[in-house]
Amino acid sequence: MSPDSLREPANGGRPAHVPAFVSIFNPIASRLLRIGTPLGPNALLTVRGRKSGQLRTTPVALVEVNGRRWVQSPFGDVNWVRNLRAAGEATITVKRRPESVEAIELSTAETARFFKDVLGPYVGRIPLGRWLVSLLGLGEILSDPDAAAAKHPVFELRASANAGSGAGSRATAH
Repeated sequence: MSPDSLREPANGGRPAHVPAFVSIFNPIASRLLRIGTPLGPNALLTVRGRKSGQLRTTPVALVEVNGRRWVQSPFGDVNWVRNLRAAGEATITVKRRPESVEAIELSTAETARFFKDVLGPYVGRIPLGRWLVSLLGLGEILSDPDAAAAKHPVFELRASANAGSGAGSRATAH
């Protein structure tokens, strides 16, 4: 990570509240994505645990626009965010194709611009996108991106220069 992209953990480092349905959806989505079932913009993110050192895999929404890719946390400073922040690298798997990536966390100002200039228009192009954002309780991302930027970390993912090392070389689902 570059020094100018570092920022304080969202929510002051406190654990975020994750809705109960996520604990039901994530294992189902993980299994479906693992076998290559397309689930909209969802992908599997595998990152080394900051404490255990073990690989952890979770489904995330992957935003791809003009050849650039990002992941953002709808529920704030959750474990995958803290792990990705610590590791700075991960493996993203789309349609059973893993790719090692470098993860650069956006500053709060960069996150606000991302919500305004990238995510807002992106969600607007997805059928029922704005409804889904509201259903997840994330309407603030569209209505007040500056406030939302302080609570919802965003990472830009770039192809890793060392594609054969890091999380990608030993990726297994947990």
